[in-house]
Amino acid sequence: MQEYVLKTNNLSKKFKGHQALDKVNLSIRKGAIYGFIGQNGAGKSTLIRLVTGLAFPTEGSLELFGASGEQALIQARKRMGSIIESPALFPHMTAHENLEANRILRGIPGKDCVPRMLKQVGLEGTGNKKAKNFSLGMKQRLGLAIALLGDPEFIILDEPTNGLDPMGVIEMRELLKTLNRELGITIMISSHILSELHLMASHYGIIHRGKLLEQLTADELNERCQQYIYIQVNDPGKAAAVIQNELGTADFEVLQDGAIKLYSQMEKPSHLSSALFSAGLEIEKFMPMGEDLESYFTKRIGGTPHV
Repeated sequence: MQEYVLKTNNLSKKFKGHQALDKVNLSIRKGAIYGFIGQNGAGKSTLIRLVTGLAFPTEGSLELFGASGEQALIQARKRMGSIIESPALFPHMTAHENLEANRILRGIPGKDCVPRMLKQVGLEGTGNKKAKNFSLGMKQRLGLAIALLGDPEFIILDEPTNGLDPMGVIEMRELLKTLNRELGITIMISSHILSELHLMASHYGIIHRGKLLEQLTADELNERCQQYIYIQVNDPGKAAAVIQNELGTADFEVLQDGAIKLYSQMEKPSHLSSALFSAGLEIEKFMPMGEDLESYFTKRIGGTPHV
């Protein structure tokens, strides 16, 4: 039987007549890295606030680790951590002091967890440096360390790579994958950097205008992201005729710039390139390609993504 850390049942939230969430039925399996995708205003932050107890639903319910009901959810939330928007830090405190203050505020016993969390996120060498002097990447790591206090089984991260430079993004990605792989922590990530999510998520949820459009696994996404051969030749019209007459397929399209996307013949590209060459065509580009998460998301919501 599949174990879930989070399930929502027709979860809805209305603000002053605006339906921010509309009967959302979302489920996150234990051990998953769940990429939560949607445009600004789609309902991502609203759902996260409901799950973390910062807001209450208008209708519907949610379950955490199989628990539901107000008191049971309060206890279940002790098994999770979160970063919502930017980490809340004490700027004039060191990394160690920030963690110690949060440990005391949350009533987490034992001081040994503080140096352990600092080491876990790579901040053990920051010494007396104040948080106000940290780089953005260091602040994100410190926020993650705070979320990890108490050894949560489930963490929710809202834009954990926002504002990071390319190296910081890579470091955060690898850190999250390590936490998931080695400690078994289930992670829900809301992010607008879809290419980054595609490199680490095992499951996805797509939300649009308050409705959950789809949930799918990474394998299902890869199956649905259509693969094709990208072709550029000196005479696109002639190439199209060769593809249609010699290969017997019309499963292709000629783009405005003359490039061709061929969606069949993927299993025998050498036969295709030979046919084009034999027809006297000069092949400039010939490579297998496929849609990515951003392309799939754009197609799924029927527009240009502004996530």
